[in-house]
Amino acid sequence: MNVHVLEREQLVAAPLADVFSFFAQARNLERITPPWLRFRVLTPEPIQMAAGTVIRYRLSLRGVPLRWTSRIDEWEEGRGFVDRQVSGPYRTWIHRHEFVPLADGTVVRDSVRYALPAGRLGSIVHAAVVRRDLERIFDYRSDVVREVLG
Repeated sequence: MNVHVLEREQLVAAPLADVFSFFAQARNLERITPPWLRFRVLTPEPIQMAAGTVIRYRLSLRGVPLRWTSRIDEWEEGRGFVDRQVSGPYRTWIHRHEFVPLADGTVVRDSVRYALPAGRLGSIVHAAVVRRDLERIFDYRSDVVREVLG
């Protein structure tokens, strides 16, 4: 299984409390996900974010409707959290979110370890499509976070 890593870091001109609060609201994932994915949170409100929380989504990936379920494996209030795909399009998806306060804002770090199913075919699809799609998704996310939080 080929495990890939996507890492991003962004300085947000807002205090840690505001930035973490934004990311701690599961519905904001809809807001920071590109519209072309038609992403929706299916888990009813209120969603209490904590270790063990399970969240269900639906999205459309290149026109193919998908369901995705994730679980919060780690939760450290004001510092970060880790979500893991329980079921969905990836063989493995572990997304670590870290938040670091600075004098002039907050650093938001994302580290995603992921693998595709289908062995060698998955590796070809990753090189041809998936890597580029994930870069676009995280570029969009960065732009929206900057617009919303500064």
